Amino acid sequence: MIKKIMFFTITSLALILSACAPATTSNGDMPMNNGNSGMMDVTATPGSMMMDNPEAAHMMEPITAPNVQPATESEGGQPLEYRVEDGIKVFELTTKAVQWEILDGVTVTAFTYNGTVPGPMIRVTQGDQVRIIVKNELPDPTTIHWHGVEVPNAMDGVPGVTQDPIQPGETFTYEFTAKPAGTFMYHSHYEGDVQVGAGLYAPFIIDPKEPEANPPVVDKTLMISEWRMTDGQTFAAMPMGGMEPNYFTINGKSFPATETITVKKGDLVRLRFIAIGQFIHPMHLHGVPFKIVATDGHPVPEAAQLTKDTVSVAPGERYDIEFVATETGQWMLHCHILHHTTNDNVEPGGLMLMIEVVE
Repeated sequence: MIKKIMFFTITSLALILSACAPATTSNGDMPMNNGNSGMMDVTATPGSMMMDNPEAAHMMEPITAPNVQPATESEGGQPLEYRVEDGIKVFELTTKAVQWEILDGVTVTAFTYNGTVPGPMIRVTQGDQVRIIVKNELPDPTTIHWHGVEVPNAMDGVPGVTQDPIQPGETFTYEFTAKPAGTFMYHSHYEGDVQVGAGLYAPFIIDPKEPEANPPVVDKTLMISEWRMTDGQTFAAMPMGGMEPNYFTINGKSFPATETITVKKGDLVRLRFIAIGQFIHPMHLHGVPFKIVATDGHPVPEAAQLTKDTVSVAPGERYDIEFVATETGQWMLHCHILHHTTNDNVEPGGLMLMIEVVE
């Protein structure tokens, strides 16, 4: 009798589970929810999303542009010259595609400001009147967002909200007062998933109106990003299956092509971390601890400054760190997600640079 009851119970449970289980298609795939049941949708694969959504397909296409030429400059993030008109500092930017070398023998197709990755640094003083004239020579529309800078709404660079996109061949002028003082950046806000990952980003530094009492001897800005390079084609790196990055760059270069920062023993050093990609990067300094003196452009009161040797920089964040170079030698600075210190899965590479302390 007991055996019969157990058999009946097991058989009934199997029938219930079979009835509740979602059906499969002839190829074994689970169907999407038709909206009439309480079941959750099944996540589509990137391939199926591209078939169902042309916009998603566009986002995952290779980065291309007609007649792309090699970059004529090799360093990104260099100060941009300006002229003064009626007391206004006037800067000129041109968006264009170039072949950009991130590593010896590895060249990506990049969307750039003035032909470099990162684009040129705009560095002004708090309170300056600033005018930036942007000419678009990309095959796609674009805009610029002044990340963290307090600008009038019409200058915020959000397409369809504060301005129409800048069409290919068109020019748009941004104008505002530079404030507050701190570490900021500018980047595309049109199809940012692609354009920012393709190189449309640059540092924007606003120095305080009153000079610092104890300025650092060395002041470096480090923009952190990611790339995907497959079969000689460049893709915008994204946090999704099949689009993950396989190259990682500091100021547009992967180790060992990254800059070596040389300082003297006893120097006060400031590093400005800017994360512009789509991944978190815990940046670790060998040799000495550092203090976090500013976050997202805003000074941290001395009593609240943390002393650390690793700081996680999330997308869009900025951290200013300072340390005194107390020991001579070559000291490494690197991301502590160790896959991020590889080049196409081979280490060492990626987010690494050397700080050389000399007598």
